[in-house]
Amino acid sequence: MTTLRRFTCNDLFTYNNVNLDILTETYNLPFYLTYLAKRPEYCLMAEGPGKQAMGYILGKAEGDGDLWHGHVTAVTVAPDFRRQNLAQKLMQILEEISEKVHDCFFVDLFVRKSNSVAINMYRKFGYIIYRTVVGYYSGDEDAYDMRKALPRDVDKRSTIPLKRPIKPEELEWE
Repeated sequence: MTTLRRFTCNDLFTYNNVNLDILTETYNLPFYLTYLAKRPEYCLMAEGPGKQAMGYILGKAEGDGDLWHGHVTAVTVAPDFRRQNLAQKLMQILEEISEKVHDCFFVDLFVRKSNSVAINMYRKFGYIIYRTVVGYYSGDEDAYDMRKALPRDVDKRSTIPLKRPIKPEELEWE
């Protein structure tokens, strides 16, 4: 049985099985603690029997005006627990928080262009490739900025793809 609950500081000592994946970004301790302190509603853990970490999601709301949106900072599921719809459930909760708590126009995320498995998964969740961000990841790998419109964006203007790639310094928010 899986329990979805708030991510806590203690989880930082038990999530190694989730983060030990070549495509999962691992951040420094202050980064995680900042999310837990400032955006606790966006920090969720999927926990299995014996309190084993199965996966987690971190996010935030950011932007101004019609660019006010939910952002998926990290979503990952340990290899032993993939293909159980955990990522989908975590994403649905983040989208719901973005819509109902923060009244966002859309949700976005960044994904490595080489990560075709994740790109296909996000497409199944209703995300589109909005634009390419050149050299976004270390090692100069490009990212896709993928987006999903929320009900507040009635005309779905936030998901009209940008025609040209951008550089990280051109992003509207950090």
